[in-house]
Amino acid sequence: MTVRFRGALLLAAGFVALSLTTVADEPAEYEVTDADREHWSFRPIARPAVPPVINRDWVRTPIDAFILAKLEQTDWQPNPPAAQRDLLRRTFLDLTGLPPTIDEQDQLIADDSPTAFERLIDDLLSRPSYGERWGRHWLDLVRYAETNGYERDGAKPSVWRYRDYVIDAFNADKTYDRFIVEQFAGDELPDASTETVIATGFHRLGPFDDEPADFEQDRYDQLDDIIRTTSQAFLGITLGCARCHNHKFDPLTNHDYYRVAAVLNTLKRPQNGRTELDLPAGTLTQRAALMQRDRRIDENRKQIIEIRDSIRSDFLASGKSALLPDAVDAFGIEPDQRTPAQKELVIRHAPQLEAELLAALPVEKRQRINDLEQRIVSLRAATPDLPRGYFMTESSDPPPKSFLLLRGQASARGPELQPAVPVVLTRQPITLSKQPTTQGTSGRRLEFARWMANADNPLTARVIVNRVWQYHFGEGLVRTSSDFGIIGEAPTHPELLDWLAHWFSHDANWSIKKLHRLILSSSTYQMSKADHPTYGERDPRNTKFWRFPYRRLEVEVIRDSMLSASGQLRRTMGGPGVYLEIPPEVLAGNSDPNVVWPKFDEVASSRRTVYAFVKRALVVPFLEVLDVCDTTRSTELRNRTTISTQALTLFNGDFVNRQARHFAERLQREAGNEPIRQIELAYRLTLGRAAAPSELATMQRFLADATKSEDHRLALEQLCRVILNLNELVYSN
Repeated sequence: MTVRFRGALLLAAGFVALSLTTVADEPAEYEVTDADREHWSFRPIARPAVPPVINRDWVRTPIDAFILAKLEQTDWQPNPPAAQRDLLRRTFLDLTGLPPTIDEQDQLIADDSPTAFERLIDDLLSRPSYGERWGRHWLDLVRYAETNGYERDGAKPSVWRYRDYVIDAFNADKTYDRFIVEQFAGDELPDASTETVIATGFHRLGPFDDEPADFEQDRYDQLDDIIRTTSQAFLGITLGCARCHNHKFDPLTNHDYYRVAAVLNTLKRPQNGRTELDLPAGTLTQRAALMQRDRRIDENRKQIIEIRDSIRSDFLASGKSALLPDAVDAFGIEPDQRTPAQKELVIRHAPQLEAELLAALPVEKRQRINDLEQRIVSLRAATPDLPRGYFMTESSDPPPKSFLLLRGQASARGPELQPAVPVVLTRQPITLSKQPTTQGTSGRRLEFARWMANADNPLTARVIVNRVWQYHFGEGLVRTSSDFGIIGEAPTHPELLDWLAHWFSHDANWSIKKLHRLILSSSTYQMSKADHPTYGERDPRNTKFWRFPYRRLEVEVIRDSMLSASGQLRRTMGGPGVYLEIPPEVLAGNSDPNVVWPKFDEVASSRRTVYAFVKRALVVPFLEVLDVCDTTRSTELRNRTTISTQALTLFNGDFVNRQARHFAERLQREAGNEPIRQIELAYRLTLGRAAAPSELATMQRFLADATKSEDHRLALEQLCRVILNLNELVYSN
């Protein structure tokens, strides 16, 4: 066999990945070596010792020792603590995405006990708003949206239940290892339930072309979407780059990719033609029982119809019906031969006719109908309906064969491959079992999920603790949080990363809330964000974490904070997505604007932004301009742009102006007509602090000047619009 080698010199670890392609149809597989496994993220996780430091008084948690040790190596000092009110607002927005109320501000500022901040953390973690805030981070990673994208952009029915599952999982502090397994293989668990089946909607969240030119190729495109999202979100590797050839940089092979594809190849997408279907969210056994129940219900309904039909013709011919003659005639005509007018008559008068038929039935037939209806009630009670869910299914049939696809083309099959995990991530090759589960599925996904969620996996714990750190500090210890491979950035504090990963999977038992408590309790988190001329010049990216970062808040926090300040925020949780306002000019280009986006309902839409309906082909402009995530792929970190359209949207947009009006009404209602009290209340509600004397004087002048040309109510509305546009409102403290 003739073999052609193609080499790529890598930037780290001295690893040279040889992408081997044979001239024959079957490509040779690159042999992963122990040297390849020496890349920092592929090594087993071991807990390093906490380093000694000089300034031991600054160390509240082991995190501080790792951070301070690196600062002391260059004779740097960490920033002083943040002001109490700044830390209060930071923590509220960080954990719940909502600002503290005035009562909360007053109570917490007055509490000077040593444990006050720790009790605040516990309080915020116990609130339902915590799951709404942190669930949104996860939805970014798994490319959540409520439509398929592409030209038709069809709706994903009942997909919102997956969003609610994620929010509930964070609120319940579902252990992260269980969280992984439920999403990847919740239907295969021995204790599978409606909740765990809904969790597997993860596989079906991505874009989907319901009119593909090549159905077989599209099938593998769907698998590719799942493989890429799984490898990036859970494992922090770019396995998708090995679809057509061995990975150019990482020791991930073409064979690795298609072995993982074999894990997923058992999944089927429920459809009726090109229409996406949801299903009762239950196990195979539960769904089978439900189908059997429905068949029996249909049989009983058929008997009821037959009994009523048996007297229908005679009853209509008897002249005893009170229906209009035209309606009687319409019922006597075969359905497919009725005119449109006759069909309308039938629809309109059907309830009246059914009531007349029931009254005209002989006693024994009426009793028979009652018995059948009672039987239907009993059947429903014995086997209740299941909530509808949006997920893929797996039958009890033998799994289909899986092949390596040459150059990623479905029409060019290479060798058959068995399901397995990437070779470089194990010391011994792991081929997954072919034993079916008790649920009647192949068991492949469950074994793969358990491998991902195992404490011995070198990536999973490192990736999630890095993500949690990133969401708290704006940047991870690894800045490329979905790429722990060769060309990803190395960790700024590798020992801290491994310490956290080991502690998380062993001491914390995979509890995200315990990880929050550890991070937020640290002096590192409680630092001020003040700049330092020397440190800022030498470390502009703050890789040493010598200060708390200055960063703009996400659009959800900005919008929810404005709704909170104006008093319009509705705290209803869960359920179908709500439709935010889209300007008529944006909808005008659509062929059917009234169908593609319902009429705006301000009250219904004034919920937290996590519940906004996410349509891939029509992104709400307010969200888009403020850098909402890209829903076509896993988003590790949102863009952070500063552009003129953001300022224009926040100052001139309908949403902010509407909230300014409601905000002004609230100030008048709660502070009366005294301008100073109104301004002071506005600052407390939006920024969590009192207005500085200079700010108070400036705002008084602004209000006085505006009142000269318009009444006080309109002037106050303009002042509210200014306050809602302050930089401080859209940036973390």
